[in-house]
Amino acid sequence: MLKYSRYLLLIPALTSLALFPSCGAKNNDTGPRAVQPSGVMAVKGIVLRKQALDNVIRSSGTVLASESVDLVSEASGRVETIGFKEGTHVRKNTVLLRINDDDLQAQLRKTELQIQLAEDQEKRQHQLLEKSAISQEQYDISLNQVNTLKADRDNLQASIRKREVWAPFDGIIGLRYVSEGGYVTQTTRIASVQKINPMKVDFAIPERYASQVAVGDLVYLKRDEAGLQFTGKLYAIEPRIDPQVGTLQLRALFDNKGEKVFPGAFVDIELRLAQITDALMVPSPAIIPVLKGQTVFIRKNGVVQSVAVKSGIRTPTDVQIISGLVPGDTVITTGIMQLRPGMPVNVSVQ
Repeated sequence: MLKYSRYLLLIPALTSLALFPSCGAKNNDTGPRAVQPSGVMAVKGIVLRKQALDNVIRSSGTVLASESVDLVSEASGRVETIGFKEGTHVRKNTVLLRINDDDLQAQLRKTELQIQLAEDQEKRQHQLLEKSAISQEQYDISLNQVNTLKADRDNLQASIRKREVWAPFDGIIGLRYVSEGGYVTQTTRIASVQKINPMKVDFAIPERYASQVAVGDLVYLKRDEAGLQFTGKLYAIEPRIDPQVGTLQLRALFDNKGEKVFPGAFVDIELRLAQITDALMVPSPAIIPVLKGQTVFIRKNGVVQSVAVKSGIRTPTDVQIISGLVPGDTVITTGIMQLRPGMPVNVSVQ
């Protein structure tokens, strides 16, 4: 009797399940992966058409001074005067530092007196030669004495110039590392001079663009931290591909009139090439990475087909397809994870 009562208790529960089979489930067929009553998946897609594409290469670069040099002395000695103030502009050929040259100046004065005496002697010898009172050889000896002393003077003057450090170009001089009265040698760093207007920027691009760039191409520079933007031109191209990373090294030249960007800074670069007029673009989510490249799903004859493609330029939302697709192909853009080749689909074209 007890066993029979248990069966009676199960009958109402089974009856409830039979009457309400869909409780707790929602029939949502409005999403991109909805299955229609026919059992065919509904997805979204696009029909490929040729369109214009700005061919922009984005990279990052390093700012360089257009001219840069570390100042050192060609001679050793005690610093007598410093003729610059740190962090200021200097003009080309300005004497920035002078080393004591008292010994050389004394030798120069002595040589000047010897030259004067030798020249007087040469004049007298020349007069005697005209009167045939002396031989040509005697005159040549006096003339050679003058020329030798003048060469000694030139050598002394060159040595004196080596005791001076000059600005090699217009620029900004940095921090100094010597003081008046200190002793410097040929290896002592005195300061550095940087010419930062104009400035150079070094950056690299993938080697596949090597044939598309040329000196004179416009280059755009951004430094978001400072809110700065510059327009410059491609200045030089390294005539080799880096085999380690497969990139081509480029250098651009920019005006930096406000001198707000300093050497060593990192900046964002845009190099704009010739516009592509017949690009085929697909949304980035439609690209499926696979072991040997990339594929996309298209609808052909009412079913899904997988097509291997080769991609090109990327924008924030789309990817250029270089090969694998043709204008008029319907590329599926949603429900990618649920699709399999051969499946029937209904595509809602966007």
